[in-house]
Amino acid sequence: MATIERNLRKERVGKVVSNKMDKSITVLIERRVKHAIYGKYVTKTTKFMAHDETNDCNPGDLVKISETRPLSKNKRWRVVEIIERAK
Repeated sequence: MATIERNLRKERVGKVVSNKMDKSITVLIERRVKHAIYGKYVTKTTKFMAHDETNDCNPGDLVKISETRPLSKNKRWRVVEIIERAK
């Protein structure tokens, strides 16, 4: 039987915007995309729900999240580490 290799999980770095839920946070990720016609760089944002097992993330924290199996209706990411605490 051949061994099946699993692809690497995606990782993103973003800012926590909400921690009102139990063991869940909302992370805002910004990316800069060049406009197709005008060539101007536009900031696009995406919000992800992430699993925070220890409930220690606060709004404003910079966190690294990793892709995982679906944990609920909206959660498909988990917190890997807190890079920087909010000031």
